[in-house]
Amino acid sequence: MTEFPARHFAADADVIHIGEGLLARTLPREEWTHEAHLAATLYLLTCRPDIDLDAELPGIIRAYNESVGGVNDDTQGYHETITRTFLHGARLFLSEADLSEGLADLVNQFIHSPMGRRDWPLRFYSRERLFSVDARRKFVAPDLAALP
Repeated sequence: MTEFPARHFAADADVIHIGEGLLARTLPREEWTHEAHLAATLYLLTCRPDIDLDAELPGIIRAYNESVGGVNDDTQGYHETITRTFLHGARLFLSEADLSEGLADLVNQFIHSPMGRRDWPLRFYSRERLFSVDARRKFVAPDLAALP
């Protein structure tokens, strides 16, 4: 997998901007990076207990994608298995993290943790299975190893 330099968050307000921008559908598309996905996930898990992510996150992401001109279909946009896998990874990260850290610090640590790596799902899924239409449409179980 191609390595990209990690984009870090300087302040908690930067993370809040991502999370609230996702919810309000005002986040500029070019800001919706891998790191922004991770930041939004940690923000929602730690700061927005009013949102049931297991039930609402798919709709939040689909609506955001459409608001910036994206399409959610069998080849692009929302991907159920990748979303669920990273949500699981975020919860795992938080279960081991020092929650007294500031939000930006937590996100930056998550970005550099095994669970925050772009290729983390490929520890559990073959490329064929992870990038299948079935996995995009619904959660499919890993075929290489169980999620921790």
